[in-house]
Parts: sequence; C-alpha cells; structure tokens
Amino acid sequence: MRSIEQYLPSSIEDVLAPGLIGVVNDAGSDCFRNLATILQANSLLSRTRTGMRQVAVALALGLVAISASAASEPISLPGDRVFPESITSTSDGTLYVGSIANGGVLRVPPHGSPEVWIKPGAFGTGSIFGVLADERSNTLWACANDLSAMGIRVASAAVGSSLKGFDLKTGKGKISATLPGDKALCNDIAVGPDGSVFVTNTYAPEVLRLGVGAKQLEVWFTDPLLQPPTGAGLDGIAFGSDGNLYLDRYTPADLYRIDIANGKAGKLTQLHPSRGLVLADAIRPLGDNTFLLIEGGGSVDVMKITGDTADIETIKDGYAVPTGVTQVGPTAWVSEGQLNYIFDPTKKEQKPTLPFRLYSVPIPK
Repeated sequence: MRSIEQYLPSSIEDVLAPGLIGVVNDAGSDCFRNLATILQANSLLSRTRTGMRQVAVALALGLVAISASAASEPISLPGDRVFPESITSTSDGTLYVGSIANGGVLRVPPHGSPEVWIKPGAFGTGSIFGVLADERSNTLWACANDLSAMGIRVASAAVGSSLKGFDLKTGKGKISATLPGDKALCNDIAVGPDGSVFVTNTYAPEVLRLGVGAKQLEVWFTDPLLQPPTGAGLDGIAFGSDGNLYLDRYTPADLYRIDIANGKAGKLTQLHPSRGLVLADAIRPLGDNTFLLIEGGGSVDVMKITGDTADIETIKDGYAVPTGVTQVGPTAWVSEGQLNYIFDPTKKEQKPTLPFRLYSVPIPK
C-alpha cells in the first residue's frame, strides 16, 4: 500500500504563490524560511495543503510586519547643511527632497539610501523650495531661488526666482521659467487637470501659471488681500477633488480657496479652520477634498474641506519646523526642515540637530 505522504505537497514552495516566494527570497528572511522548515520536519499536518497555506499566511503576515517596521524608520539625510524645504514622491515610492541651504535635490529610492540626484547649482538652481513629481509629463518640478541676499549662497545659482523642470528619469534640466517682477519667491507647486503648472509667490499676492508647452509664467491670479502686512505670504498650494485651488499663507497661517470655472480663476474665499493653525505650509491632496497639511509649528495634519470649513486633525506633532509632506500609499512622509536655524537671527550661531531626517506617519483611514 502506498504511503499517503506521496500525495502530499513536498515543500512550502508547492503551495505558495511564486511572487511571495520571490519576496521571501529577496527579503533574505532566514527566520521565515527556518520556520517553514521546522514545521515541515515536525508535523505531517504542515505537509497538508491546509497546513502549508497556514504557513504561507504566517510568512505573508511576517513580511507585512517587516515592511511596516521598515517604513516607520526615519530616513537620515547626508550633510550638515541640507535643511530640507519640500518633499515629493513617485508612484513607486521614490522620494525627492529639495535642499534650501546646500541646494540640489536628493533622491531616496524605495528601500535605498539617499543620494544627490540633482547637484547644487545644476541648471542654474539656487536654494530649492517646493518640489513636485509629475509622472504624467515625466517632470520633477522645483522652485529655485537666489537667497544670497540672506547669506545663503549656492554656486552657479542664477539670479532671481524661477520654476525649473527636470526629466524625472534622467534628472536633466529641460524647462526654466523665471517669475516676473522684482518681488518674487517661488514657493510651492501644483499641477492642474490639463497639465498646467501653478506656483505660489511668497513675496507677492500672486499665483502664477505655466501652460502646457509654454515657456513663460503668467500671473494667473492676484489679490492684495493675500499680501500679509508682515511675515511670509503665500505658501502651500493644491487642487481639490472639486477642481478648485486651495492655498495657505505661512505667517498668518490662514487658508483660501480660488474657485475655478473653465480654467479661469473666480472668487477668492477665506476658509474657516476648526482650530487655529501655526505657520501653514505644504498642502498635498489625498482625494475627496481631503489634504495633508504641514504646520511649521510642528505638526502634520489631515484637512477635510466641507463648504467653507476646514476640519483639521493632527496626526503627528513634535517636529522641528516641518516643511513638506508627500503620500506614499497609506503613509505620509514628512521633511523636518529646522529652518529656524537659518532664518531666525537668534539661532544662526547655533547648530541644528543632525542628521536631518524624513519621518513617516500612517495616514488615518
């Protein structure tokens, strides 16, 4: 009589999906392979398909736990003058970080280490403020500013303020558009439904637009009400799922909506947050008129817009002047800028906490 064992699967690989086996092997997870070996060697039950699938589930859950743990680890950025001002990402999880003091853009591949991707001063860039990856046009957009008047110098930086476009695959510069006027500081970026690029001007109450195929920025919207009497003005910018454009101002820490019809700017409305904000900064859309919002006072929030009201839910605080945020799946990655060490006169002789870091936080469902 033949043994029943000859009809049973001989190994865990016989019942695991090939993709999962590849993940296990790629992860080099000896502990999980050892677990499977022990179960196979010590129990006939583990040789049944039901038993094998239980092992498969254990392996999958373990890998998920490993991924979650790895994703929660802060990413240390190289250098003592990075002062990250903004962060963006592509669909594969690659992060891009702009440096305000060194200049240039760092790239962090998934499961990889940070690397200088766009060198300081390349393509005439100075201090990098907002960065935004637009995969549809294969472009990394970056706000580049000359801050030499503030004592922040980047070699080869062009004079003035400009919006730069880099090839998202090669990092080669391909578009440069200067902000018009004497008072200009390109701060942050949003891409419209038609591919046009919109930027905020912190030094003037303006939103500028670069149309698809255009080479020059145009003032798309301006209103003197957006110019604060003191401090920094327009900063964060993002399109909502309703098709309208949402803005904030940094020092006043207030929120606005510009209604849009047929691509044209309409009414400006000040929104009413559910609590006071402190140094409103980056805005990034999550969908359903919900956004990630950075407060330079130390927090990353989820902001839900309903009518003229903005419901603010803080999901993590305690950061040292956070500056940017980007969504990667269920995770928000936050850049901690520590910008007070370069802009606050009382701290210019002090040293920031090193290394500069990126932090991850789960986005509430």
